[in-house]
Amino acid sequence: MTYTMLTFTGLPPFNQISANEIEPAVRQLLEESRAQLERILAHPQPTWHNTVVMVEQLQHRIARTWSPVGHLNGVMNSDPLRAAYNACLPLFSAWYTELGQNERLFKAYERVRQDEASALDGVQLKVLDNALRDFRLGGVALPADQQARYKQVMERLSKVQAQFDEHVLDATNAWSRHVIDEHDLEGLPTPIKERAHAAAQAKQQAGWLFTLDAPNYMAVMSHGASESLRREFYEAWVTRASDQGAQPQWDNSLLIEEIMRLRHELAQLVGFDSYASYSLVTKMAKSVAEVTDFLKQLADHSKPFAQRELDELKAFAGRDLNAWDVGYYSERMKHQRFNLSEETLRPYFPVPQVLQGLFAVISRLYDVQVVERFDVEKYHADVQFFDIINRDGSLRGSFYLDLYARAKKRGGAWMDDCVGRMQIDKQAYLPVAYLVCNFMPPPAGGDKPALLTHSEVVTLFHEFGHGLHHMLTRVNFPSVSGINGVPWDAVELPSQFMENFAWRPEVLPLISKHVETGESLPVIELQRLLESRTFQSGLQTVRQLEFALFDLRIHAEYSPEHGSRVMDILNQVRTQVAVINPPDFNRFPHAFSHIFSGGYAAGYYSYKWAEVLAADAFSAFEEQGVFNQQTARRFAEAILERGGSRDAMVAFIEFRGRKPEIDPLLKQLGLISKAA
Repeated sequence: MTYTMLTFTGLPPFNQISANEIEPAVRQLLEESRAQLERILAHPQPTWHNTVVMVEQLQHRIARTWSPVGHLNGVMNSDPLRAAYNACLPLFSAWYTELGQNERLFKAYERVRQDEASALDGVQLKVLDNALRDFRLGGVALPADQQARYKQVMERLSKVQAQFDEHVLDATNAWSRHVIDEHDLEGLPTPIKERAHAAAQAKQQAGWLFTLDAPNYMAVMSHGASESLRREFYEAWVTRASDQGAQPQWDNSLLIEEIMRLRHELAQLVGFDSYASYSLVTKMAKSVAEVTDFLKQLADHSKPFAQRELDELKAFAGRDLNAWDVGYYSERMKHQRFNLSEETLRPYFPVPQVLQGLFAVISRLYDVQVVERFDVEKYHADVQFFDIINRDGSLRGSFYLDLYARAKKRGGAWMDDCVGRMQIDKQAYLPVAYLVCNFMPPPAGGDKPALLTHSEVVTLFHEFGHGLHHMLTRVNFPSVSGINGVPWDAVELPSQFMENFAWRPEVLPLISKHVETGESLPVIELQRLLESRTFQSGLQTVRQLEFALFDLRIHAEYSPEHGSRVMDILNQVRTQVAVINPPDFNRFPHAFSHIFSGGYAAGYYSYKWAEVLAADAFSAFEEQGVFNQQTARRFAEAILERGGSRDAMVAFIEFRGRKPEIDPLLKQLGLISKAA
């Protein structure tokens, strides 16, 4: 049978993908792929061209075919789609496990590496070396019974990790707060109240109806004068999908235990004492001890500042603070200290102007143009599509832009691979990305644009940095093109590097334009914004260190006898690095999708690790000029265009001329100047 999913060669035909066809199409895709793999392995003399190239093409087809399904499941979730998606997860898990344990393919790659090493370039050798490493991590050398168990573990992990994510989404969507008394809304921004009023009207209710999406939650925690309302939102947020939440059917407690047990077993099957050690094989950091020392070094720098900042905040509030008070009084204190409010700046950052300015920055740095296209099939009316065009008019890459929060859309912000770059023989694909955020949408029923806080602008720049890493790549082999093959603790370098531009006085006039008057951000407001960058940087840093140490320790210290000890270890970490003690009902881990259903397991430290790389890399631009094209060219050639085709440390040294140093990050965070 002919399935739409298996016939498209360009951009995904989102509106033609039926939930009913997904599973049979995937089964056919994998059946065809297995047959193709057998034909590849039939070559008596494996070579780069008849084996490795063919597998690269095979894997590329699988990835781009499945990509729109996985994406739709995250941004347009529905019961039929979810069922089809979940039905396919074990099928893909089985495929990738079989591939990783295929001894004939492993020996073919070994032979190519041995016979053709002198004739292959560095990119080709990296493809081979990564694959040989992954064969070993995938259990290719295990006896048959252990290989079978490895396969079972991987299939089960794919299911329970997806279920973890679903529980978070369902618990978030199920909660709402109906407000009748307008007094309870004191302090909330007008756009937030208007949105809640429209939601109530849509359900033929009086007053205001709030959901638990990120725009509502952040607005209440930062601006809601009602402490009782703040506590309600806080408690709902930190108990989602937990034993303390309002919906016990979505409690992730047992899933966390199973995920941790399966990961530990997986690591031990292939010879590692912990999942943390197993995870670090593919990262820049080489040991749990190295990561622990790095995080403790940052904690030693930042915790004294965090404690001082908390003491200042308590003095400002004139009282002890509960966890749901910190954001509110921080915003009040920030306003007093800098005469600055995120909400008052919102009119200066309408989405069209922010995008125009962002694209102008990209153009000046990398000599490309970003142009919107309107003839592309999209999966939602909010979505835009853009091409990145080289100076000579040729197409470099493209991206879907999905900025706004809505029901049935996973929270957070991310970049994902729609189509990876591949230029092999007659097969040519340019990279296409998904860039996804969850900002407050524009007012309904009008032509007014959505308005962003500056924090949201920084988020957009962050995700676009990931996008550039994917779209500007010059590497032609999919497994090391773009973000593929990049160590997880280096993959945040381009994104966190890009954040810096959203803070620069050379850039802020480009991305700001008052929605009514058209004026750029006034100089005085710009100066106040820049001065506020290091406000409570100590508190923000220890919060990230708490997450990173928690993640590392639960994966490094797991034992089958004692289980995950998630809350025990979290409390120990908080004693070590935190200065704010949350209430006993806080179940933050139960919605920590980054590590329990995303790609950051035993790798959340990557944000801070890569932040060191990013701050050091950006300091070269501070030295030479933010728009210095020679510096930008070197950054593009060493980092953005190389993808995972070379060692991440070698690539950094090529750009910076030395190994990374921590001082630029400490300076950026204000953790040096404050001490002075």
